[in-house]
Amino acid sequence: MENTIEQVTKRIQQEGAFLNELRREMESVIVGQKGLIESLLIALLADGHVLLEGLPGLAKSLAVETLARALGGTFRRIQFTPDLLPSDLLGTHVYHPDSGAWTVREGPVFSNFLLADEINRAPAKVQSALLEAMQERQVSLAGDTRLLPNPFLVLATQNPVELEGTYALPEAQVDRFMLKVLVHHPTREEEALIIDRMAHSGGPLKPRKVASLEQILAARLLLDEVLLSAAARQYIIDLVFATREPAAAGLANFAPLILYGASPRASLSLAQASRAHAFLRGRAFVTPEDIKVVAPEVLRHRIMTTYEAEAEGVSVEDILSTVLDTVPVP
Repeated sequence: MENTIEQVTKRIQQEGAFLNELRREMESVIVGQKGLIESLLIALLADGHVLLEGLPGLAKSLAVETLARALGGTFRRIQFTPDLLPSDLLGTHVYHPDSGAWTVREGPVFSNFLLADEINRAPAKVQSALLEAMQERQVSLAGDTRLLPNPFLVLATQNPVELEGTYALPEAQVDRFMLKVLVHHPTREEEALIIDRMAHSGGPLKPRKVASLEQILAARLLLDEVLLSAAARQYIIDLVFATREPAAAGLANFAPLILYGASPRASLSLAQASRAHAFLRGRAFVTPEDIKVVAPEVLRHRIMTTYEAEAEGVSVEDILSTVLDTVPVP
């Protein structure tokens, strides 16, 4: 087993070297936001969708577009609004009167990277259409089932403050996002660099294509060989069950505060995201630290708190912090 891990480690370091170049290229365009870049790379490797939450102007859209351009993938952005129709996302049948023929015009969902801007502003029918695309990697269009490109990643943004004209995302759809990433303001030094860079270049730098989609697909196959030991697997289960059965995990005071905990899909996402975190560090095995690092982004949107928690000022972040501090690390 030791030789196998060494062999896989060598392959990861060789075949995954392009990820370091991809990270550097993104950091050359985006000032700060290293956590955001890391999370996008984890989701890309683990084949998971990402929900980005943050105030306007924090480079969320720029980060997604930069990732797509650096990989040479197709990128489409759609602004979600209350009057959006499913056909605006999926496409539609177009009639040509000169020939009497009908053709299919594919919508923006037919891309490698789909940026769903302000996703919580779209009505239920659009959310339902997007849900099929996210889960099945296919859509129903003009009576036919059409496969989406591979890779296909939905990166959705939502504004945590402005709620007027928004629709709450269905729990089933929220659970389809592997990660929920909170995007924060830059530091003073980073903001000074942003001003300098924009003043001298007239806008963000254009990223170079430094990797390919084929390299990503090959890295995903190699990701399956990253070892998730029995102890690491049990740690993941313990963390997830602590959100469902807090009393059994020694967190009885949180039992009245949690309406429901993380789903089984959270366990799968936590395993894959942990593997990706280890992969990005050139390792062929998952450590508890890998799991602890990615756990907040995997779990925060999968825990629903009660009104009592709101009344007591206890947030999901407070619960997760306590869970990670309390559950024994193998």
